[in-house]
Amino acid sequence: MEKTTPRGKVAVITGAGSGIGNAIALRLAQEGIDLVLCGRNPEKLQKSENQVQKYGVRTLVLPGDLAEDDYLFSFLDRAAEHFGGVDILINNAGMALSRRLEDTTPDEFDRIVRLNLRSSYFACQSALKWLKQSDWATIINISSNMGHSAYPDQSAYVASKHGVHGFTKSLAKEVYQDGIRCHLISPGGVFTDMVKISRPDLSAEGMIAAEEVAEAAAFFICHRGNAVLDEIQVHRVGKEPFS
Repeated sequence: MEKTTPRGKVAVITGAGSGIGNAIALRLAQEGIDLVLCGRNPEKLQKSENQVQKYGVRTLVLPGDLAEDDYLFSFLDRAAEHFGGVDILINNAGMALSRRLEDTTPDEFDRIVRLNLRSSYFACQSALKWLKQSDWATIINISSNMGHSAYPDQSAYVASKHGVHGFTKSLAKEVYQDGIRCHLISPGGVFTDMVKISRPDLSAEGMIAAEEVAEAAAFFICHRGNAVLDEIQVHRVGKEPFS
């Protein structure tokens, strides 16, 4: 599969203010992709915008909370209206929870499922009318190795990521004939703020860099093929993802 040039295409990235989302934004800017940066923290998004603009790409910052329906069901239309369309959606926003099942409250469960699963699901739904108009239509859902495995004290998080895996597989088959390619990236231990919260026993030593996940996302976008669903699992060589 040869590398192609997505220069001038428009990518919407959720959770773009830090960690994996920030790394993906920087990597796509190097390919000349215009960026819509979404997240809850305006200051972090502004910092990301400042970083990517050195590559000469156009940017739009859309701060907001994906757990709020007013934002969830409007941000993609706002992005498309600003740039005249959307070519790429990267669902990266998420949260972690380290809690035994017996101690998890309904509010905690609802909050993690609402952000990790529900927001990605309906962001994809909102994006479809725009992606069907694109010749570079791509969806990348950033999941976790816990979307197909499990660890103690992570039941709510694991449930949300298993859901992301399941709906992405179905969506990929639904929209293939529309020219939309759906991909899933399942990192192991990336030393982001979220991992610091969910696994405070871990250190940065030997963990995955956010830039490595960004490189996988760039590969899918720049090497556009005919696969229904490609999944990349990223973890440390010779070790369990969270060992």
